[in-house]
Amino acid sequence: MREVIIIGSGPAGYTAAVYAARADLHPLVFEGEMSGGQLTLTTDIENFPGFPEGVNGPALMDLMKRQAERFGAKIVPETVTAVDLAVRPFKVAVGGRVEEAKTLIVATGGKARRLGLDSETALYGRGVSTCATCDAFFYKGKRVAVVGGGDAAMEEADFLTRFADKVTLLVRRDVLRASKAMQQRILQNPKIEVVWNVLVDEILDAKAGRVTAVRLRQAKTGEMSELPIDGFFAVIGHEPNSVLFRGQLELDEAGYVRTFGGAATSTPGVFACGDVQDPKYRQAITAAGSGCQAAIDALHFIENNPLN
Repeated sequence: MREVIIIGSGPAGYTAAVYAARADLHPLVFEGEMSGGQLTLTTDIENFPGFPEGVNGPALMDLMKRQAERFGAKIVPETVTAVDLAVRPFKVAVGGRVEEAKTLIVATGGKARRLGLDSETALYGRGVSTCATCDAFFYKGKRVAVVGGGDAAMEEADFLTRFADKVTLLVRRDVLRASKAMQQRILQNPKIEVVWNVLVDEILDAKAGRVTAVRLRQAKTGEMSELPIDGFFAVIGHEPNSVLFRGQLELDEAGYVRTFGGAATSTPGVFACGDVQDPKYRQAITAAGSGCQAAIDALHFIENNPLN
């Protein structure tokens, strides 16, 4: 029986592993399908403290992983297929076997919804992004496009105007889903142009290895056009990786794991950290901070709830 099992890697899972290992809890970490999480898809990270020249996403995740392993965390590249949280010890099914743990830390992260274009995948991190807070700095004096019609897309477009010369908001319908106040802010911003009734057909130019334009198709007429840009932001929603815990942990209406008073979930002894429980910030540093909380909460729970 393990003291703690951590499901998921990334800044939340690896930070939880560092703190749990230093507390002599001998954590077992199942990395999941993507070792290091979403940050392994990011090239340059310039807003993570301690790296004045910036750091490569995969490199940062490798450093965190090695730090956790240095203190004794066991990290394995396996994916959890099922959990049973009805009673302690909790049961975790992985690789045809079942592991048991006194506490469980959920750090399965989340993912931004994408358009599903091959060019979008090819240019991700090379001009295509899903996070203006992360990447707006790279577009000082440049032209960018944002696709989306909800509050999140409006917030991203508004934030980008602090850096970019021009922001084009691409909306597939003739109305915005955002709140009236947010719509007013966007429509009155001289640096934002709204293009209605358009669908993104292709992001150019994958062969050049950078974004040069976006090819648009008019939803009503099918007419094609190209918009020259330097950066492309898809803000069409975000999904937490919480399917594994449906019916066992309390989730909010969007599927995020609810936490109470720190990292505690609705099931005593189960803690959640990172993007799987954070619908608002979704930053590497906030994920790491919540991973610290989860490990400390797990330690205190074990001390106050012994299980032989």
